[in-house]
Amino acid sequence: MGVKFLLLQLLDAEGNPMPEYEVAADSVGAGLDEWVLVSRGSAARQTSSSEVRPLDALVVGIIDTVSVENYLLYSKRDQDR
Repeated sequence: MGVKFLLLQLLDAEGNPMPEYEVAADSVGAGLDEWVLVSRGSAARQTSSSEVRPLDALVVGIIDTVSVENYLLYSKRDQDR
């Protein structure tokens, strides 16, 4: 079975896009403009779906909300509106 790769744009601490990108295999079915959690290095190969693949980065989760000191930085719910 194949694997889908995503081109991820990195964000700074305030949630602003940076001019840096990374390619990661997608294990969760993430979509366009979703914030995701990425596992890197040997940890990216520790899932049953990726242990036989030579991966260095794997999307392992889709983020619903990010709050910093009681400030809502990101909400997937607000994005979908």
